[in-house]
Amino acid sequence: MILPQNNRIIPVQLFNDIHSNALNKEAIAFFVSSGFFMENDTFWKGASWNYLDFDNQPWKHEPMECSLAEAVNQFANLFHNIVDEQTGNAKVVLGLSGGLDSRTLAVAMQVLGKTPHTYSYRFESSFEETMYGRKIANALDWKFDELTIPPGYLWDKIEEAGRVNHCYTEFTQSRQVAVAEKLSEKGDLWLLGHWGDVLFDDMGINDALSVQEQVNVLYKKILKKGGKELATDLWNAWELPESFEKQLHARLTRMHSRIEIANANARVRAFKSLYWATRWTSTYLSNFNKYKPMALPYYDDRMCRFVMSMPEKHLAARQIQIEYIKKYSPQLAKIPWQAKAPYNLYNINKHKTLVHKPYLVLNKTKRVINETVFGKKLIERNWEIQFLGKVNEEHLRQWLFENKAFARLVPKEITNKYYRLFKSGNQVYWSHPVSMLLTLSVFSKQNEFTL
Repeated sequence: MILPQNNRIIPVQLFNDIHSNALNKEAIAFFVSSGFFMENDTFWKGASWNYLDFDNQPWKHEPMECSLAEAVNQFANLFHNIVDEQTGNAKVVLGLSGGLDSRTLAVAMQVLGKTPHTYSYRFESSFEETMYGRKIANALDWKFDELTIPPGYLWDKIEEAGRVNHCYTEFTQSRQVAVAEKLSEKGDLWLLGHWGDVLFDDMGINDALSVQEQVNVLYKKILKKGGKELATDLWNAWELPESFEKQLHARLTRMHSRIEIANANARVRAFKSLYWATRWTSTYLSNFNKYKPMALPYYDDRMCRFVMSMPEKHLAARQIQIEYIKKYSPQLAKIPWQAKAPYNLYNINKHKTLVHKPYLVLNKTKRVINETVFGKKLIERNWEIQFLGKVNEEHLRQWLFENKAFARLVPKEITNKYYRLFKSGNQVYWSHPVSMLLTLSVFSKQNEFTL
């Protein structure tokens, strides 16, 4: 990966505050389409943040022949060393979700004989998301905090959250904003599993996919729902050259051409690690880094080199992580995997088979009864507790329609359009444009700029 400067704690992005006041509107259009800035773009013309030399990227894809068992043993030895080095004697705070990345960290800590303070959280009126973390912590007899994210939690914290990451990613959907300060009091080091899900999975494409077809895949992956529409409207309103779609496609082609890897899955993984990890995930980590330093085992350069030495057949479908957990902690492997619920790592083959149908029917029936009989709507997404309801709507409207600086940046007719679409249309689809408009509103309030 391009980020590491050493093999220990990886710093979050460093922002360069020296810039002109002239906005880079092309960069901002790309930003609203995806939720993060591309390459060395910033809001400002002629400025960059924590400059990275993407032309001299270090990814070398040299897969070696080995069995899955050998791959798991190599991963375990490396992973345990990295986790041990990065955590040392620190009092570790570890989030436990229903996924595999935090579970691998729990296994490593168990093997190393270390005892972290653990936590999990869920939305108010959500499903039992904390159940998985609680079961893992209970199985290992670890301290566990179970937190609930209340509706509208962001409004009292939104300006500080914007200052923390300089609005360089979409931050209005970050649940960590609500709990990071309280959880940071439980230890002196965050242990985070970020980027493991990208490194240790395939990209869902044919290994022999052509480069142009890979770019087409990336074009679809990078665009958030509603992002292309908002970016296109801003592009046209700002009278930028050619078209947004043509410029984005050309830019992705240039970015992807820097990576010289034959295997399509490996090449797309490298693309995401070069650009997404450095400009999305790493910037987002500022929510943690504000309070305490971080240990990021999957960011370690040795881990990246290991992944690039593995055959794609072993990386596909999270096999290495799954077999690692089963080998080193069978008790944790028996706890359901949230993405494949109700199945665990020993019977996940039942997921998406006919055996799984009754579970799906039962879940849907329970949900319908709760909504229609008891009036309890299941909350699954951040924007549902952040944008819906009378109080949330009042705050949202203030930011979108009563911020004079924002009205200078985004034409009112565009803001009105996407607010109406969100209120009366497909809210899942149009929530991203609203989040990006809110992000730009916070930015415009906190910064002097010229168009």
